[in-house]
Amino acid sequence: MSVDHTRAPVLEALVDYHRQRRLAFSPPGHKQARGADPDVRAVLGDAVFLGDVLASGGLDDRLTRGRVLERAEHLMADAVHADHTFFSTCGSSLSVKAAMLSVAGPHEKLLIGRDAHKSVVSGLILSGIEPVWVEPRWDAERHLAHPPSAEAFEKAFEIHPDAKGALVTSPTPYGACADLRAIAEVCHRRGVPLVVDEAWGAHLPFHPALPSWAMDAGADICVTSIHKMGSGLEQGSVFHLQGSLVPKELLQTRSDLLSTTSPSVLLYAGLDGWRRQMCLHGEELMGGALGLAAEVRTAIEEIGGMHVNDRDDFCGPGLADDFDPLPVIIDLEGLGISGFQAADWLHEHRSLDMHLTDHRRIGAQITHADDRETVGELLAALKELAHTAPDLGSAPKTEVPDPAELRLAQALLPRDAFFGPAEHVPLSEAAGRVAAEMITPYPPGIPAVLPGERLTEPVLRYLRTGKEAGMNLPDPTDPEFGTVRVVTRDAE
Repeated sequence: MSVDHTRAPVLEALVDYHRQRRLAFSPPGHKQARGADPDVRAVLGDAVFLGDVLASGGLDDRLTRGRVLERAEHLMADAVHADHTFFSTCGSSLSVKAAMLSVAGPHEKLLIGRDAHKSVVSGLILSGIEPVWVEPRWDAERHLAHPPSAEAFEKAFEIHPDAKGALVTSPTPYGACADLRAIAEVCHRRGVPLVVDEAWGAHLPFHPALPSWAMDAGADICVTSIHKMGSGLEQGSVFHLQGSLVPKELLQTRSDLLSTTSPSVLLYAGLDGWRRQMCLHGEELMGGALGLAAEVRTAIEEIGGMHVNDRDDFCGPGLADDFDPLPVIIDLEGLGISGFQAADWLHEHRSLDMHLTDHRRIGAQITHADDRETVGELLAALKELAHTAPDLGSAPKTEVPDPAELRLAQALLPRDAFFGPAEHVPLSEAAGRVAAEMITPYPPGIPAVLPGERLTEPVLRYLRTGKEAGMNLPDPTDPEFGTVRVVTRDAE
């Protein structure tokens, strides 16, 4: 197929759908907004409903002979130098599961960076894959994890030569990046694939000053959330494939196993439009965002008590290999307040919502959508926050363990622990028991506890003090975190 990035097949098909004044006696039942509740129409606008049509038997014919989605995916693959691309309307949480299932199966080993998102752990629970955890590089001074090194993957393969492949997260939500090319070489010397969870890297292919992205670095599968750093709608995700280590048909069948049979054309349109926007104007837009982020970083650094983590903080021996400057990570330790306090104050008093929060940082994500007006609001709010900080009181202490104490021993496969016999025990009695649930500070969504891991007092204390300080723990079955779901003694 010819490649013309001025085209947007999904958007063009929607225009044709409305031009032909098609009349549907099929889902969706709102029938182009006519049946939607008037109050809903007033809030959402009719454009949402007008773009909500069936993907087949609507946007395309019942046998998809117009190849609308196929043409859009082909253009997206070309834009990022992939052999094949698949659109997903269930977020990268689904895409990464499909990628995992295409590399390993039940009771087969997969090397995984332990800083993986909870969606990866969900994939382990569903699949029965045996994880071989590869340790991130831990910044003990800043209490922050960076992606594992290629050397760490090399050592893991030496111990587990039967592993079917590897999965690494890069960039992290903090903007830290791995040496993907080196990790891919480690995998390919053994003839196994590398999967990259690049959910935070949709923008990387479109400006030379940004870190390398997975396809150019030689990864086999790459999962990207277009809604995070791009212009797509929430849940809009793509996964890219190259090389011969994972057959296209295999990845497609694994995706079909998990995907919805009612995909949102709205999300397809967002993905298609983002690709066209970036191919035509990406370098200019990303260049503007990079320039704006540099100005914002300089300005925040001048606010007393605030420090913006930069390349010198995140990169170096034992730390990350590269750095994306668009997630502006602000350390508040100098103000004596936590990221939780700061985010809550900004939300309540300045109507600003932060990208991420932890016990000492907030993140202000800068994208191509920002301008001097939006960052002006941010800077004014941060200056006021610094002025108000003494009135917020000292940050409740979150007791973050040392790296050696933070890692828990895997006693059972995540699937076996999650689905096996379980009971709830008081938090005070949970140390030494095997967890039967995930416990995940969110955002950024990296589990502190996985099903099958043996709980320890330092990690439980970290989570308890974190919750008391304002940490969000959305997934324990006890929302108050007074009890923990653990494997029964006879099933350990």
